[in-house]
Amino acid sequence: MSEKTMVHSRFIFCVMLISMFLLVLSSIFLLQFSSHSLIPRSVLELILVNNTSLNFMPNLKREQMNMASHPTQPLLRVFMYDLPPEFHFGLLGWKGSVNQTWPDVDNSKHIPSYPGGLNLQHSMEYWLTLDLLSSSNMAKVGQPCTAIRVKDSSQADVIFVPFFSEKVSVNKMLQDRLVQFLMGRKEWKRYGGKDHLIVAHHPNSLLDARRKLGSAMLVLADFGRYPAELANIKKDIIAPYRHLLSTIPRAESASFEERTTLMYFQGAIYRKDGGAIRQELYYLLKDEKDVHFTFGSIGGNGIHQASQGMALSKFCLNIAGDTPSSNRLFDAIVSHCVPVIISDEIELPFEDVLDYSGFSLFVSASDAVKTGYLLNLLRSIKRNEWNKMWERLKEITHHFEYQYPSQPGDAVNMIWQQVAHKISSVRFNLHRKNRYQRSQLRVKTN
Repeated sequence: MSEKTMVHSRFIFCVMLISMFLLVLSSIFLLQFSSHSLIPRSVLELILVNNTSLNFMPNLKREQMNMASHPTQPLLRVFMYDLPPEFHFGLLGWKGSVNQTWPDVDNSKHIPSYPGGLNLQHSMEYWLTLDLLSSSNMAKVGQPCTAIRVKDSSQADVIFVPFFSEKVSVNKMLQDRLVQFLMGRKEWKRYGGKDHLIVAHHPNSLLDARRKLGSAMLVLADFGRYPAELANIKKDIIAPYRHLLSTIPRAESASFEERTTLMYFQGAIYRKDGGAIRQELYYLLKDEKDVHFTFGSIGGNGIHQASQGMALSKFCLNIAGDTPSSNRLFDAIVSHCVPVIISDEIELPFEDVLDYSGFSLFVSASDAVKTGYLLNLLRSIKRNEWNKMWERLKEITHHFEYQYPSQPGDAVNMIWQQVAHKISSVRFNLHRKNRYQRSQLRVKTN
C-alpha cells in the first residue's frame, strides 16, 4: 500500500472517531437538559390514541397514571349551568334562601343527602355536581382537582347540565322545561349540544327528552334501552352504579379457604328479554350444595344478607336482567368476590383503563346454560389463580367509590377523565367540520 493511501485511510479513521465522540457527547448533553426547552417534552413521550401522554416510567400501572392532575392544571374545565333548584337539589327536598341556587358545600351539614335504597345506585349527577361546586375551594387549598368549574362558558372544555334525572324519570313537564332552556342557550346552539354532558344513568331517565338531547354526551349505565344512533360508545360514557353494599376493608377480606360458598346469586329470577337466562340458571344450579342461587331483594334484611353472602363467596354471578348491566357487579367488586359476568351485551366502565379479565370471568350466555359448564369452570380454578384475581380486586375497588369530597382515582375522578377523553374527540371532529365554514361565510357576505 502506498504512503499516500495510508495517510488517506488514517485521515478517514480520525474523522470517524471524532464524529462518534461528538455524537455521544451531544446525546449526553440532550438527555441532561431534556427537561428544559432544548427538546419539546412531547418528543420524549408516547402519545396515546385517547389523547393522553404516557412517560416511559417502569412499573407504573395505567390507572395510577390517570389520577387527578395538579390543582393548578386541572384535566378538565367545566361550565355548569345555574339551573333553578327544582332541577337538582330541590328534588332532594333542599330549600335555600331567596335567590340561592346551590347549597353551601363548605359546610357538610348544609348538603342535602341523597335518598338511600335503590335510588342511590343511579346518583351520579349528585356526586358530579358536588364535585364541581367544591372544585374552586379544593384548588385554593392545594388539593387535587381533576375537573374545575369555570364561570365563562367560552373557557370551558365541556358544558355540564346539573339535572337530577333519576329523580324525575316520569316528570314530563320538567323535562320539557329543560329542553326549552337548553335550546335557547348560545352554548347549545354553538355546537348543537355536542360539547354538553348530561347524566341519564337510570334506564328510564329522560324518557321524553332523550331524543331531543341525544346529541349531547350522555352518562349511562348501559345502552340497553337506547337505539345506536342515540347512544353509543363512541360519544357516551358508561359509569358504574353506586354500590349498595358496604366496601370490605382490604385487611378484613375473607381468604379463599374462608369463602365457603363457591357461587353466589340473590335477586330477581324471572325477568324478561335477555334476563330469561336467570331462570334457566336457577333450575341448573339451585340444588348444588356449595351454590347460593335464590330469590331476593333489598327489602327487609336483603342488603345485610347479600353483604354477608358475597363476603363469604368465591365467585358472584352478574347475570343480564331487564338491562345488560346491574348494580350486582359493583357490589361483588367491593366485596372482593370474583365477578362472573354472564351478559353478552354489557358495556363496562373505564375499560380503556381497567382490564376486567384480570379480576373477573366472562362466560357467554350460550355456554352458561350448558349442563355442568359453569360449575366445572369455577371448580377448576384453584387457590393461586383465584388469589391473583382477589388481590387485583382489592387494588381497583377505589375506582368504583362515589364520595364527597372526591379522591384521586375514585369514580367521580374516573368519570371526569372519561369526559376529557371523549370531548377531545368531539372537538377534533367539530374543528374538522368547520374547516371551510369561515371562508364560506365570507363569500356569502361579499
